[in-house]
Amino acid sequence: MLAERLAPHGRASHAVTLEPAAPSGRADPHIALEHVGLTYLTTRGPLTALQDVNCNVRSGEFVSVLGPSGCGKSTMLRLICGLMKPSEGSIKISGSPVLAARRDVGVVFQQPTLLPWKTVLSNVLMPLDTMRLRSASADARAKALLKMVGLEDFGSHYPWELSGGMQQRVAIARSLVHEPTALLMDEPFAALDAMTRELMMEELQRIWLGTGKSVLFITHNIVEAVFLSDRVYVMSARPGRIAEEVKVDLPRPRTILSMADPRFVDLSQHLRATVRRMTRDS
Repeated sequence: MLAERLAPHGRASHAVTLEPAAPSGRADPHIALEHVGLTYLTTRGPLTALQDVNCNVRSGEFVSVLGPSGCGKSTMLRLICGLMKPSEGSIKISGSPVLAARRDVGVVFQQPTLLPWKTVLSNVLMPLDTMRLRSASADARAKALLKMVGLEDFGSHYPWELSGGMQQRVAIARSLVHEPTALLMDEPFAALDAMTRELMMEELQRIWLGTGKSVLFITHNIVEAVFLSDRVYVMSARPGRIAEEVKVDLPRPRTILSMADPRFVDLSQHLRATVRRMTRDS
């Protein structure tokens, strides 16, 4: 089984049913933004953060968003989450409009935001408690997810007993516990050191390949975007728009050695030049 081949440290994970990723070439988008704009009303007048944003994530696809600081990447993610409403345009998930926070979406933020007084297992279970979805099988599912992210022996530990990378793996497990179809990630590895970031990139790829979730990944890191993505959107400076879409045509699974591939280098250089141009134009 794919789940067994991708289990951490060579151990079979048989407690979670994992589905292989759907082909990224499907025509129907799982997440779709059409002509999305957002304007804030401030004491100094209207401030347009996003303007005419058109992008999508197909079912089972991993898509990253790059762009200059302040271009509205995280704002776009909050709109997709349903935490904010756009001033114009539409956002749909699985064909239905996003009107509020949704249960079929999981979110991982830059900081793990784990509750320090709760154990790792309790933190993973928190979305089910909040949504009142706790069932007899919930504990087993949470433990199976911890096993999938390589933390099966840490369920009774507290967040302050874990490293930064381990805390982010707990956050990923928590985002999956209510079985969302889409995963939104807002620079989840930004606070990690370079070595831990590389390890987490490989871990996230393994988890994504095993679960088949549709992922929208916000990042400032070009190598991270190329390593993880099927496609990369580059945003312009504020007001944020989609300036370019780049297909990452590299075979999977990718490893750290993939970074030396000439195609990987070419894609990274192209994205770097594009982002630098967007930054200069800001």
